[in-house]
Amino acid sequence: MAKPSKARILTHGQVWTALDRLAERAGLSPSGLAKRSGLDPTTFNKSKRITGDGRERWPSTESVSKALAATNSSIDTFVQLIGDGARSQQSVPMLGLAQAGSGGHFDDSGFPSGKGWDEVALPAAGDEHAYALEISGDSMKPAYRDGDIIVVSPGTPIRRGDRVVVKTSDGEVMVKELKRRTTRTLELQSLNPAHADRALDADDVEWIARIVWASQ
Repeated sequence: MAKPSKARILTHGQVWTALDRLAERAGLSPSGLAKRSGLDPTTFNKSKRITGDGRERWPSTESVSKALAATNSSIDTFVQLIGDGARSQQSVPMLGLAQAGSGGHFDDSGFPSGKGWDEVALPAAGDEHAYALEISGDSMKPAYRDGDIIVVSPGTPIRRGDRVVVKTSDGEVMVKELKRRTTRTLELQSLNPAHADRALDADDVEWIARIVWASQ
């Protein structure tokens, strides 16, 4: 008779390290992640992880849930961050966002192709077709600023609320947040409140891919 497998016990350090990694993936410090999550800025600080009498203090399930929502991450992502080194790197092709709309840089599936790409080592996206785009200008503040790098993963499923890169059939490339997607339309929210939201016919969308990481 086979022996029952032992249940895996999470350690205090693993959970806090996963939160640190979640913040890093979003280009934030632990306090920045807490603020984005609507929590007290000190919630995830290292000083809050041990009580005054030396006992381990765990993050609450509510704070973890808010952090996942604030970074558009799933509980599966958090489990992966608890596991092995989410800090492993992957060399990915990189292109300036301003150049992405010109022809020849992507194939019909939205995968990088052709000439003009540089290469950069960034946190692994788990997608062999992942690539990086460098933001130019400040039209997407406060989400992204000039010089920020975003990692785009064509193979990652997209959900409402995700930040995405969209290319239209007339060659326009834009970075937006997905509000709603149907078989006929794509509703996109601008990252800068000064810019109008967009609604596109599905037939006018060449491809859409999810942003999975940003260096800020």
